[in-house]
Amino acid sequence: ALVLLAAYRLYRRWGVRGGPEGAARRGEAAALPRMKRRDFSLEQLREFDGARNPRILLAVNGKVFDVTKGSKFYGPEGPYGIFAGRDASRGLATFCLDKDALRDEYDDLSDLNAVQMESVREWEMQFKEKYDYVGRLLKPGEEPSEYTDEEDTKDHTKQE
Repeated sequence: ALVLLAAYRLYRRWGVRGGPEGAARRGEAAALPRMKRRDFSLEQLREFDGARNPRILLAVNGKVFDVTKGSKFYGPEGPYGIFAGRDASRGLATFCLDKDALRDEYDDLSDLNAVQMESVREWEMQFKEKYDYVGRLLKPGEEPSEYTDEEDTKDHTKQE
């Protein structure tokens, strides 16, 4: 109940904001073409924070999602803007919106307990239902996968 109350208060506080600048940013983001499937290093993911690039990506449990259509929440001025261009897994698992809770290096989440890992998996499922999956978050030294246009189209069609 407390989590729902906190979420409602955040929505009431930040959900109504935006003004002309926010509307312009959302319009620019809506005009973006669907992103082709690819994998991302942490450095590449950071470029998609909604400030340097109008597209907003975040990672949950090793999967990268395009959350641009949720820019009101994940954009630079949004209540969850801290997660934009980053691996949000730890923050979502611990319900912490502090920048200190997120790691700048690859986070294997190995120190999270079972309840926190289950929370990460639940968040991952919610993001899969609501946003486009655009690729994987690469571990250090891991090579990106090669995606064909056919795989990309098939997956996007399946999600809709």
